[in-house]
Amino acid sequence: MNFKAVIFDLDGTLLDSLKDLADTLNYVLGDNGYPTHDIDQFRYLVGYGMNELVRRALPPDLQNQRELLERLMQEMLARYAVTWKNNTRPYPGIDELLDWLDTTSIKKGVLSNKSDKFTKLCVETLLSRWKFDCVTGHHPGINHKPDPQGALLMAKEMKIDPAEILYVGDSNVDMLTANAAGMLPLGVLWGFRTKEELLESGAKLLVEKPQAIISILSANNTQSITP
Repeated sequence: MNFKAVIFDLDGTLLDSLKDLADTLNYVLGDNGYPTHDIDQFRYLVGYGMNELVRRALPPDLQNQRELLERLMQEMLARYAVTWKNNTRPYPGIDELLDWLDTTSIKKGVLSNKSDKFTKLCVETLLSRWKFDCVTGHHPGINHKPDPQGALLMAKEMKIDPAEILYVGDSNVDMLTANAAGMLPLGVLWGFRTKEELLESGAKLLVEKPQAIISILSANNTQSITP
């Protein structure tokens, strides 16, 4: 298989953003008198979009109170606009992977359940050294992953058959998205979720370090190297 593009998830795949997300939402929860969560618990709360993150973090009997959810969501977004890059950084080895991809004709995309605004802000601020062909977060008209809509629209924008795209992510949401879109799902083990979850969700490949993706693409591709 010659892969012509790679689509990356953002949080837990390219960027280690867990502490900033946890710190921000815990502040909002505590400020409103609700229980907070250990950072490891956030590994299983994130990944479904900001609205769902806030909902899941609340006590079960409050998770369907629409007005409360909307108010806490607005507080979360306002605070996250200030705190989002306090600790968030690319994972070790991501720079080497993206450097290598920039020497090839393989296209790169980022698809996140984070809002489109914050997705683009993260990429423009923390990943500005590299060229991405498509960067998309959740916005009206695009369903959250694992709906394949966003991935398929990205494939169309890049003019690449979904079967020629390697989809890289760290959660069940990403593996389900990739399979539904007809892309090859590759699970990363440095992110938020477990090996078992990735396999159960349909991961076809697993890697422990970003450099392993270079090896996979090098072995499977005959993409030309640019001068």
